[in-house]
Amino acid sequence: MRDDSLPLAGLVILDLTRVLAGPYCTRLLADMGARVIKVERPGEGDEMRKSPIQLEPGRDDQSSYFTRVNAGKESVAIDLSQPRGRDVVLDLARHADVFVENFMPGVVARLGCDYEAVRAVKPDIVYCSISGFGQTGPWRSRPAFAHIINAVSGMMALEQGEESAPRSSNLQAADVLAANHAGTAILAALLRRARTGTGAHIDVSMLEALVSADSITFASVLNGGGEHGNPRPGLLVYEVGGRYLAFQIGGSPQLWPRLLRLMERPELAHDPRFKTGDLRRRHSRELHDIIGVWISRFKTVEEALAALGEARLPCAPVLRPAELIAEPHAAVREFFPSVPHPGRGSVRITASPYHLDGEPVHPRGPAAYRIGEHTKSVLSGLLGYGDERIGALLEARVIEAP
Repeated sequence: MRDDSLPLAGLVILDLTRVLAGPYCTRLLADMGARVIKVERPGEGDEMRKSPIQLEPGRDDQSSYFTRVNAGKESVAIDLSQPRGRDVVLDLARHADVFVENFMPGVVARLGCDYEAVRAVKPDIVYCSISGFGQTGPWRSRPAFAHIINAVSGMMALEQGEESAPRSSNLQAADVLAANHAGTAILAALLRRARTGTGAHIDVSMLEALVSADSITFASVLNGGGEHGNPRPGLLVYEVGGRYLAFQIGGSPQLWPRLLRLMERPELAHDPRFKTGDLRRRHSRELHDIIGVWISRFKTVEEALAALGEARLPCAPVLRPAELIAEPHAAVREFFPSVPHPGRGSVRITASPYHLDGEPVHPRGPAAYRIGEHTKSVLSGLLGYGDERIGALLEARVIEAP
């Protein structure tokens, strides 16, 4: 797909984010055509450069994590602790449409590039702040990662189920959901700016993004009802032939009757333990055992999938990541594209999770190979800084350019 045909072609985003929530937000926008200028700290860069797995022997700044969420961006290394560094960031902001940061609330004010400072040089800026708990409230200054948000959100308690204690989750849902909500809000603010000329300050909370993803419990508890955590009676997992199978009999009123027809157990519809969804939840262990006896007739997962699929019951094998990567479906969707990498040749990453005009949306280039790789080209090309000025900033260690 040509760059000029992408929806956000011509948009300039100044990205002062690191780790996952902010970088994933700007990665999605970059894939849609925006020019994303990522500001990194000289010497250290984004912390996730040092994460697993390292793509180049002898270096610790080339992680697959960093490459995946920063593909298609330009890296400019600026020391924000120096006043002249702040001035460079504000110069960049004058040329930007969107400014995204995910520092702890209060940090950008100390660095001199908060919303008020940026709005002073770019009155119609769309400025997005992503944080763990939001820009206001008693928890605003708490440090946050997905694990912490999962704990305080109630989700960790709901997921505990019958286990002896709460446990961590592998899914970084709070970050990715905040990233997507931020991207949606940014695009909405840009539409308003096109209509009215007014910029915006967007405040996105990882906590609120995660709670918003709950299906039943919060709506229930807010109105005097109970919690609906694990085990969820309609979400089933069974071992079949040495593998595992997942299928669902809740979420749609048609699924329970379909299962009974498939099992040839019509009498269960009138069983006083299972007449309603609430009763099936209360007697979920007994129901799980009854279904387990029936599912044990299948010798393989494939055999069970065929029967469940024919009965129009949502079902799937439980796959490992490598198994999903190898599936033909993923290949047809082109969901694991490659981007160039100077030390590795190419690196496989995930695509944006949507197609546009019938084509997958892929990064338009690699992640920055080195911290500050594009410092000189951005400052000279976008800001018009001359060689002498860039040289003076380099000598003063305000900026870095490999």
